[in-house]
Amino acid sequence: MPYGDKVDCILVGGGLANSLIALALHDARPELKLLILERSDRIGGNHTWSFHTPDTNAATQRLLQALIIKSWSSQEVFFPGNHRILQTGYHSVSSARLHDVMTARLGSSLRFNAEVTSVASDGVELADGTHFEAACVIDSRGISNSTAWELGFQKFLGLEVELEEPCEQERPIIMDGTIPQVDGYRFMYTLPMSERVLLIEDTYYSNGKEVQHGVLEKEVADYAADRGWKIARILRRETGILPIVLAGDIDAFWRSNPNPDVPCAGLRAVMFNPTTGYSLPDAARVALKLAGVRDLRSAPVATLLRQHSIALWHQRAFYRLLNRLLFIAAEPEERLAVMSRFYKMPESLIRRFYASEVNYADKTRLLVGKPPINFFRAMGVVRERFDMRS
Repeated sequence: MPYGDKVDCILVGGGLANSLIALALHDARPELKLLILERSDRIGGNHTWSFHTPDTNAATQRLLQALIIKSWSSQEVFFPGNHRILQTGYHSVSSARLHDVMTARLGSSLRFNAEVTSVASDGVELADGTHFEAACVIDSRGISNSTAWELGFQKFLGLEVELEEPCEQERPIIMDGTIPQVDGYRFMYTLPMSERVLLIEDTYYSNGKEVQHGVLEKEVADYAADRGWKIARILRRETGILPIVLAGDIDAFWRSNPNPDVPCAGLRAVMFNPTTGYSLPDAARVALKLAGVRDLRSAPVATLLRQHSIALWHQRAFYRLLNRLLFIAAEPEERLAVMSRFYKMPESLIRRFYASEVNYADKTRLLVGKPPINFFRAMGVVRERFDMRS
């Protein structure tokens, strides 16, 4: 497709959300002319996205199948005095695989090193003066700055390493909280990609978003040494900062959008699990939702995605309450106990929690009993300080 042609849909940003939208649209309506604009030279950046099997349904699993680099039938967690294997499937998608699939299926629709300077409902302008027109423009360039949010952060640094000898880890360790607790709640996360390749991430649920790369990289190396893993070489480094929403005003957020007729998706539309930061299941569901839209014009699509974002926000108020209990009510030394208590819950509850589908009984079970947080401090953060209607 020549870049000068008018297209049906421009996708601004080549991250996970827009890539899944492009793949879903391409599969459902191959006659559409798509254009994906990415500011770097690769799709997806340098990321690993993971999800639990119950987070998805058959349709989203079909969309994601070609992107999955590794699947496991179980996962485990470690806390002081609490080791548990969870019989729940877990899957990982890499940005490298996403890039390969996108270039194979949509290579002629991709434009790299595209610095976007202006986005409107009917077109996009680049820094070099190139202008593209489209009936629909979708902006998914990551979470936008807004005074509508009160945030905590999940920040991490990971090393994908090749070991000198095979290791015996069979399944992901999604949380190892037996390590020293600093800067909030801290845990190690490891994915065994093969007998000798591991992704090891030092992760923090923290009030600040500063990442001390050198310190965290040494901590990862020390953790590997403590487990008897001898690193032969580092294959890749990965860092990230995910927003953990404590409170906010979703209506004020959308009112502050300078381009209300430009559809937004992904993190830019606050479509992620507020507690885990996982965005892949939401991104896949939105991609399939858009693949079924016949009127693919900016204005109706913007309304659809805005309403979907607002609905998700209200559905997930309980998650923001839990975030406030962890980040505000819990003292630093209490946060580890909070997480350990959660992983003693019934496995069916844990599955629903990750899938953003907790029911009334789940909420009651999570809040009653003897959670390790002072009652009066906990009551002080029950209501949101921004959006009281949630």
